[in-house]
Amino acid sequence: MRRPRNAISIAVVALVLGVLVVVQIRAQSGSGGLGALSAQELTVLVANLNTRNDQLRTEIATLDQQLRALAARQARGETSIGQLQADLLRLRTWAGLDPVSGPGVRITIEGPIDGRAVEGVLNELRNAGAEAISVEQIRAVVGTVVAGERGLLSAEGQRLPATFEVSAIGNAEALTGTLTRAGGVIAQLAATEPDVRLTVTPVSNLQLPATRRDFNPIHGRPKV
Repeated sequence: MRRPRNAISIAVVALVLGVLVVVQIRAQSGSGGLGALSAQELTVLVANLNTRNDQLRTEIATLDQQLRALAARQARGETSIGQLQADLLRLRTWAGLDPVSGPGVRITIEGPIDGRAVEGVLNELRNAGAEAISVEQIRAVVGTVVAGERGLLSAEGQRLPATFEVSAIGNAEALTGTLTRAGGVIAQLAATEPDVRLTVTPVSNLQLPATRRDFNPIHGRPKV
């Protein structure tokens, strides 16, 4: 009786072990992934991966091209805006709408001078390349006129003192040379107005105010 029972026990254990071995083998073969695929299935998988890689490369190239185009447009836009701002600043400087500073000359005028002679000095400064001019802290812009008889001068409705200053921003050496050259405006005034004295002083940094004029048109309108 003992031998059949032992045989049965051994058979049951062997059967269980066999089942466990089969399950383990199947589990290992199932977890192998690619190892369980056929050659045809592997070929299809590789083709799909290559197609997807090509699509990704195309998307990357497209995005990179768009990025370069946006960067180029941004750079052009910044350059354009910067240029417009620089042009606007120059126009406002020439028009006298903003205060300015820089090197130039200061002309001290003493004695009974008339408005026509002062206008001659201002014109000589403009011809010599002055970028901004003021008369006794009155910015000389288009339409500004120094007028009056000797000792009774005014500019922009403001009375000028007997001794006043004209300041001009520009190349100090060029401005000084033009004013003081032989036959220049100062030499002519010395010959015709002996009681008038003009002293030219180069200055490294002048401060000129903005005009107090209102340039908004009353009757005219811009045509666009």
